[in-house]
Amino acid sequence: MSAIHTGRHQPPERPRPMSTPEHDDPSVSAPKRTAAGIPGVVTGLRYALGKPGVTRGARALLRINQADGFDCPGCAWPEPEHRSTAEFCENGAKAIAEEATRNQADAGFFAEHSISELATWTDHRLGRAGRISRPMVRRPDSDHYEAISWNDAFALIAEQLTGLDHPDQAVFYTSGRTSNEAAFCYQLLARAFGTNNLPDCSNYCHESSGVALSETIGIGKGSVTLDDIHQADLLVIVGQNPGTNHPRMLTALEKAKKNGASILAINPMPEAGLLNFKNPQTPRGVLGGGTPLADQFLRIKLGGDHALFTAIGALLRQRGAIDTAFIAEHTSGYDDYADSTVDWEFTTAATGLTRDEIEAAADRFADSDATIVCWAMGLTQHTEAVATIQEIVNVQLLRGMIGRPGAGLCPVRGHSNVQGDRTMGIWEVPPPWIPALESEFGIEVPAEAGYHAVAAIDAMRDGRARVFIGLGGNFAAASPDTAVTEAALRQQDLTVHISTTLNRSHVVPGRTGLILPVLGRTEVDTQAAGTQFVTVEDSMSNVHASRGRLAPVSPYLLSEVALISRLGTALLGDTLPWREFEADYRAVRQHIAAVVPGFDDYEHRVRGTGFTLPHPPRDGRRFTTPDGKARFSHNRPTAPQVPAGRLLLQSLRSHDQYNTTIYGLDDRYRGIKGGRRVVFCNPDDLTELGIAADDHVDLVSEWPDGEERRAERFRVVPYPIAAGCAATYFPEANPLVALSATAKRSNTPVSKAIVVRLEPAGR
Repeated sequence: MSAIHTGRHQPPERPRPMSTPEHDDPSVSAPKRTAAGIPGVVTGLRYALGKPGVTRGARALLRINQADGFDCPGCAWPEPEHRSTAEFCENGAKAIAEEATRNQADAGFFAEHSISELATWTDHRLGRAGRISRPMVRRPDSDHYEAISWNDAFALIAEQLTGLDHPDQAVFYTSGRTSNEAAFCYQLLARAFGTNNLPDCSNYCHESSGVALSETIGIGKGSVTLDDIHQADLLVIVGQNPGTNHPRMLTALEKAKKNGASILAINPMPEAGLLNFKNPQTPRGVLGGGTPLADQFLRIKLGGDHALFTAIGALLRQRGAIDTAFIAEHTSGYDDYADSTVDWEFTTAATGLTRDEIEAAADRFADSDATIVCWAMGLTQHTEAVATIQEIVNVQLLRGMIGRPGAGLCPVRGHSNVQGDRTMGIWEVPPPWIPALESEFGIEVPAEAGYHAVAAIDAMRDGRARVFIGLGGNFAAASPDTAVTEAALRQQDLTVHISTTLNRSHVVPGRTGLILPVLGRTEVDTQAAGTQFVTVEDSMSNVHASRGRLAPVSPYLLSEVALISRLGTALLGDTLPWREFEADYRAVRQHIAAVVPGFDDYEHRVRGTGFTLPHPPRDGRRFTTPDGKARFSHNRPTAPQVPAGRLLLQSLRSHDQYNTTIYGLDDRYRGIKGGRRVVFCNPDDLTELGIAADDHVDLVSEWPDGEERRAERFRVVPYPIAAGCAATYFPEANPLVALSATAKRSNTPVSKAIVVRLEPAGR
């Protein structure tokens, strides 16, 4: 069921533009070499005290990431043991401003603006419309949303779902901002209804990490704590830009540097956050020169990481810099792995690095007694992503860097509870604890795996799925192959988007479309049993409480738990304790404790600073693989094949966005102001291609099946990116990614490995 349809499809007619490219003409200056500092403070405060107002914004900032406050709705970086009063970053302040804004997209707004008009707005403009303040419905053949009561909305969804030929015609998508309690209820609803169609944003980001780690160490999560980061001798930051995507990580890197750590940065582009950090909470960060971070920077070609770590592993073996006792006692597959050798001609070509640079990096691994490798989507969104991450695991196993203080594997997650969603069962593959779920609730869960995100789009466009329900997120903007995705959503009998603010998905509704507004993470949640809190899990398996502190922006908002519970009652009746769940979230946590491993005594342990979930490799070098050992992998290194006259394009975030949410039109660290349609290229490549700085080009992606996709009018920006590579922002680049282009074994869209040619705009 989860297989991708392999028949050839012509891309549908090009949709309405997501922006007006002719008006997107930013100013360009030199990229920065320092992150944060006073500019970061000023920018964050301008956002946080602007849209919400001074009083509301200040109150939010004082409660963000505090033990008695709410978890930041941005990234999943963990909180330190000793928290400062200002425990937030610039992008956290922007996230708060987006959620706590006083602007509202109310019934009058939707009466004034048709769906056809809204479809021509940019993502930035859609987001600025503000919070959705009441349930809205788009009726068949209407071009406007109109108000609908909650009861009528639930009745409509229940009618559509019960009218399906089979439960597998429904897709239940989830975003990583959803709380543990809401995620558990949501997967229970879908599985009690009769389907495992539970795709989520993990399918688009760290699915490759989960597959690679599950196969090698027996658990699909990172093996380090925040204290490990502080204690490391060597921190390797590969395929990651913490200065924009996880800014509070810079504080941890600064602390590690002060403790004597060295940092190796591996990325196609130099990122300001890995060059120098001006911590705004220290005198050195405010008045001094900041803290230099990266001791060595490897400007690697896109897709060259597999070859790099294969070479590092071979060099460590040649030098005898391996932990033979750990390998003998705790691993299997070493002999097959150790047969591999390094083809230096291939390796230097694939990486764009010199042999001396690679040898120096290997020396750092050999000299370190405690090494942590951190990575993000720069590794996970390639065709060979799983093999690449497994090569990192190989290097760490060689050195015995699992289950050792200051050492381990660290996939840095994005959304604030994307890891918790998976722990709670948001997964198209039924998790191992399904028998406990069946026993606890007296239900029968189908054994067959459901649709992951790309398979769901394929099913929707082919008519095998007819109802799409999205709990949070922005599915249309997060997904690849924009024209195909939007057409698939429009073909649905019903689309339901459970949201806080207006986004791209709302302007591509099905024949009937619902927008259901919910409380944000920042807002007080009061139910029959009193004020409630929810829980989340960060990147390092820490579970803690989150308590909203701001007054809700509208009386019509429901919490996610309440919404799911009422939908459960409308769809399935009182066969499950939906009313108890809505009234008191302690009831939800009681059932989680009975079903999900590691959550025993949940209610007691989460009150306070929270607790850390078990991790056998980290806690005791125990590996829940078939043979009980960590497994070496033998993967032949490969590199993307790029024809002459083409570049390999990656998509990335600007500094003024978080995932698909566009806060503003600047990318301060990369020198971009007032626009987003830019493409960063190596100056030597531009000379060879005969393209000048500031030219406007169309990006045309080329795929092995002969299909091409076009994104129009991008301004060319010379940039110190690796030769042969280029970069631009998503979701603007998403139309270039073919739906069939996914990573092997993880099915993650390959947004970091797009072969493109640059054509003069408007040709």
